[in-house]
Amino acid sequence: MGTDQVSEIYRTHASSVRTYLRRFVPSQEVDDMLQVVFTEAWRSRDRYDPGRSPRAWLLGIAHKRAVDHLRRRRPLTVPLDDAAEPAGDDGRTGATTLAERDRLHRALAELPVAQREAIVLAYYAGLSQREIAERLSVPLGTVKARTSRGLHRLATLLT
Repeated sequence: MGTDQVSEIYRTHASSVRTYLRRFVPSQEVDDMLQVVFTEAWRSRDRYDPGRSPRAWLLGIAHKRAVDHLRRRRPLTVPLDDAAEPAGDDGRTGATTLAERDRLHRALAELPVAQREAIVLAYYAGLSQREIAERLSVPLGTVKARTSRGLHRLATLLT
């Protein structure tokens, strides 16, 4: 399968794959998942059986990636140790810090899961964007886009 065929398959089947993905992933994550599906289709194009329907092949990839995506999703939780009693002279300084941390966690919770996941892995787990891409099995560009969009949205939410 050549580049022209993959381009034609994208033009022909992207909307039906997008519709299929909407059944499984939140709407704000569908385009990212669509990119993952067609990236995998491109990488595995040598394994495509021309006797098989391209749509069925793509929907099979979409199903597997959507299930993987849903399995990776974990609700954002804060360990109880992180919510310890505020320290400080009279508690106000610590309480302000705790309130700011709570405000940040609430803003993070409003982000789409994919964006939140990229930001949490980068800033809380200390992973590089390349490490995040490897861990999530997505292209590096997808991680960069998710992080950028997420940080922009966080800035909006926090102002």
